[in-house]
Amino acid sequence: MENDKLNKQEDLKSIEDQSLMERVFEKILWSTRYTVILAVIFSVLGSIALFVLGSYEIMHTLFSKLPSLLMGETHDHSELLYKLITAIDLYLIGVVLLIFGFGIYELFISKIDIARRDEAVTILEIENLEELKNKIIKVIIMVLIVSFFERILKISDSFTEPIHMAYFALSIFGLSLGVYFIKKHS
Repeated sequence: MENDKLNKQEDLKSIEDQSLMERVFEKILWSTRYTVILAVIFSVLGSIALFVLGSYEIMHTLFSKLPSLLMGETHDHSELLYKLITAIDLYLIGVVLLIFGFGIYELFISKIDIARRDEAVTILEIENLEELKNKIIKVIIMVLIVSFFERILKISDSFTEPIHMAYFALSIFGLSLGVYFIKKHS
């Protein structure tokens, strides 16, 4: 590792070997990486908005559906479950935006020192775009799984024949198998 750094240092031109035009252009070019801050700010703001929206969804659902369920006026839990799963979906997408914002900040701007001091925080162990992409893909797959269950829950009343339940079981098996392979790949 140290030899790689030395070899890279040897490949660099000294300031004297660079023309003024080259130095200025490279400085401007390198400074354009700060435009990433826009993506960081709006990713974090979007994440906060999704967390607030998911929390609102849960609170609204609890206050509107829970009293009738507790009083025994209704025995249909599907609407309550559907709304809660929708909120979980919003939270997971918020997490994707946070991971993206933190990751690109660390890759293009600087390491987040305050987070690095806490050794329990492992979310920021991103050294390149490939690792960032892999982390985001894993969370997106979880979002898709939650969205799948959300959709199934919405149409579950229309399951009238045994074949419908067999398809449902096969889809759950397929999702489980996919998660297994994702974990195995990690």
